[in-house]
Amino acid sequence: MKIYAEDRLDNLLGSKRHELKQRIESETEDYILNVGEEQYVEYLKSEFTLDIPEIHTDKVYADTYEREIHASRFPGEFMITNPNQSFKKDIIVYHIPYSGSIDLLKFRPSSWTTMAGYEIQIDRSSRTIVLEYVNFYNDPEKIKRSYDDSVRYIFGSYQALKSDIEGYNNSLEGFIRSTLNSRRQQIAQKSDFLSSLGVPIKKKGNTSQTFAVPQPKLKQKIQVRPVVHSKGFKPEPTLDNDNYFKILKIINDVGKNFERLPSVYSGKYEEHLRDHILLTLDPNFEFGSASGETFNKTGKTDIQLRYDSSVVFVAECKFWTGEKGFLSTIDQLLGYLTWRDSKTSVVIFVSNKNFTSVLDTSKEAIKNHPNYISEKAASDNNWTNYRFSLPDDPNKEIQMALQMFHLP
Repeated sequence: MKIYAEDRLDNLLGSKRHELKQRIESETEDYILNVGEEQYVEYLKSEFTLDIPEIHTDKVYADTYEREIHASRFPGEFMITNPNQSFKKDIIVYHIPYSGSIDLLKFRPSSWTTMAGYEIQIDRSSRTIVLEYVNFYNDPEKIKRSYDDSVRYIFGSYQALKSDIEGYNNSLEGFIRSTLNSRRQQIAQKSDFLSSLGVPIKKKGNTSQTFAVPQPKLKQKIQVRPVVHSKGFKPEPTLDNDNYFKILKIINDVGKNFERLPSVYSGKYEEHLRDHILLTLDPNFEFGSASGETFNKTGKTDIQLRYDSSVVFVAECKFWTGEKGFLSTIDQLLGYLTWRDSKTSVVIFVSNKNFTSVLDTSKEAIKNHPNYISEKAASDNNWTNYRFSLPDDPNKEIQMALQMFHLP
């Protein structure tokens, strides 16, 4: 294999982005509108991320074997009378282990040296770069210098190649989200246009394939395309992330105030503490209203924010009663939710003296919940954010904040 000689890496990266864009554009409208964004983004990232080749010179090993070497390959200082003769010589073999996609070494990065085109052997069964040297002089220093020269050629443009691939990989998520959002906006605009015609619209009969296992690309790992169960899509009001975190910030501020004034709030019931939160939330948001103990799907919730007839935020307030009760609270909250509700919070009041221990227990326990997907960045030492799925629709993702306050 000749390194840094096949094509410009920029061309490969451009073709990968084009392929990724075509993948998103080839999905049906129903699939794009109903698929969970986080799952779909992670699926595409995993498939289109390039596996950077790592060359492990710290794990190199060598062996030797004998081979017939033709006279024409001997250095000039060797006086060989018969130019057609061959001689048995020792071959010193260096094996340099590698990981990742070694074929990426074929491409020229944005900055490359004049060593492009240097030939190396690849043993894919042992995942090593193989460098062979004929032992003409029986001089280990000469062999070592030849090996060092080869390593220098291999690494001549390696850092630039690695930097270019890392830049592509790091930009993937933003590119995917931008392309996905653009596609969704196009679909929404078309839907609005068709609706404005004032006549019934007949949908096409073809539906998207809801499950597929793509062929492995550069990484030898099979990724599963997210499943979409919903057949149709109707736009519903949603709470944007900025307002969602403003709501959570208000709840957090009120909870911290509970902690600062234990003589006022200690001993209160959940309903009393909830009412204090509601009294602060309601005047802060003009787009909706805050209410307590209102019905949503199958039960009562402690806090809801509504826009018109749609619920856009749901929170559940409970006292800590242990790990089992905590997980039951999450079950209770998830049981209230419909597919329209995607922004939630579990507010836990802790009367235990060892608040830190309860925090640690909750963070471990929540990962054992069957609908847990992943943890996101924490907003405070008592406030962590998570991704969950709905019990009846694993494709539908919700955001859930866990906010805990110490009220001994």
